[in-house]
Amino acid sequence: MERRKTALAGWVLIVIGLLALFHQFIGFFTIVALILIFAGVYKMQKDRLKKGYMLAAIGGVLLVLDNLVIFIGITLISLGVFYYKARKVQPHGTAMFKQNFMSNYKWDEGPWTLRNANIWHVLGEMDADLSLALPEERETVFYMQGILGDIDFWIPEYYGVEVEAVVVFGQIQLGRDMDVGVLNRLVWKSPNYTESEYKVKFIVSYVAGDVRFQFI
Repeated sequence: MERRKTALAGWVLIVIGLLALFHQFIGFFTIVALILIFAGVYKMQKDRLKKGYMLAAIGGVLLVLDNLVIFIGITLISLGVFYYKARKVQPHGTAMFKQNFMSNYKWDEGPWTLRNANIWHVLGEMDADLSLALPEERETVFYMQGILGDIDFWIPEYYGVEVEAVVVFGQIQLGRDMDVGVLNRLVWKSPNYTESEYKVKFIVSYVAGDVRFQFI
């Protein structure tokens, strides 16, 4: 109990200090939003996911509303980085390009074509089951970038898999391993990558979201 009181007092002092230091440079609601986001991340790290997501979502909405111009700027920068990087990560010039403000891909309900792809969105959701996929080539590069995303991949064990994933706020899950919090980064290659007949490389980057790779 004493530790909880000490921790609470510490948070109160931090909040007061932030308000005192930065009130001339950033708005009150921005500070409140940042506190809610970090509180949400803390709850997620303690496996209280529902409450953590709720706090982080409220903080995110406040942050966007109080800094709309900055949010637009981040969005434009993200799109510019996407176009620049997409030309480099794809081995051929025949990749699929998709850019949307909002998108929802349901590639887990029937056969679909797995091809080199570049996908960008502000808000996006994807469910992709590679056991239903029909690969166009033996090696595929799947590049995704956005601001907010909820992404799920189900991958059969016969695929050789390489992952490069970055989520600034949220979580990255690979099988049973999970990183939750701030500045999450994952670089991984499956042991069977070299000898696999079909290979897929995932390059995923989000400002906030959940990215999960499950093996089936």
